[in-house]
Amino acid sequence: MEGSPVETDNTTGIKQDRVMANEEWIMKWEQKNIAFHEKQVHRLLEKYLDTLLNHRDKLRIFFPLCGKAIDMKWLADMGHSITGVDISETGLKEFFADQNVSYIEEQVPEIPGAKVFKSLSGNISLYCCSIYDFPRIAVKFDGIWDRGGLVAVNPCDRKRYANILLSLMEKECRYLLVTVSYDPKLHSGPPFYVSDTELDKLFGIFCSLKCLGKVDAFREDQRKWGLDYFYEVIYLLTQKSNLC
Repeated sequence: MEGSPVETDNTTGIKQDRVMANEEWIMKWEQKNIAFHEKQVHRLLEKYLDTLLNHRDKLRIFFPLCGKAIDMKWLADMGHSITGVDISETGLKEFFADQNVSYIEEQVPEIPGAKVFKSLSGNISLYCCSIYDFPRIAVKFDGIWDRGGLVAVNPCDRKRYANILLSLMEKECRYLLVTVSYDPKLHSGPPFYVSDTELDKLFGIFCSLKCLGKVDAFREDQRKWGLDYFYEVIYLLTQKSNLC
């Protein structure tokens, strides 16, 4: 989560100066401070699974900032090939332990210091590295499930993040993106508020965006932040005629 410390969201007039260092995210995992982790398959992924798959099977599906998302095992069990990226080795190893999946550990020659954890079945590969280094692997995907990626990266890094995700999309890729909606005057993030106008600036040149729906995700954690509402909003991104 690199970047300069201050950005103003011109669509809201809110100065977003909260910056999370990589070390903070790693520490969250080590200290089990992971309230953002869902213990069940995400309800929006379940609801819009057919939208992601679009009558296709054996897809290559990407999970940016994947943590130990249960959704990865769920989709892998359907026959899809899963690739995830996260800076927390703890989170990635916990995924395999929690899901009782045997794996091997390898170095990644393209990215100095990076590791990849591969299931023995070969259909799950989780990379321990920065999302900003991942494009060196030079792979593309048929689907992307981004439940906690864009809203976790520092606001000053959003354009860089979006460009990477765009570069990973195959021609027929379907990208399901989940953002959060709340009063940004009351909470500085993460998860960070991203307006529709900002989404269009990040992705609209290359992709069509469609808001599929939203769900109430308000919990005690959000109440402690001083919020009185908190929604998760899901979008479908698809490429505009070969531009992506």
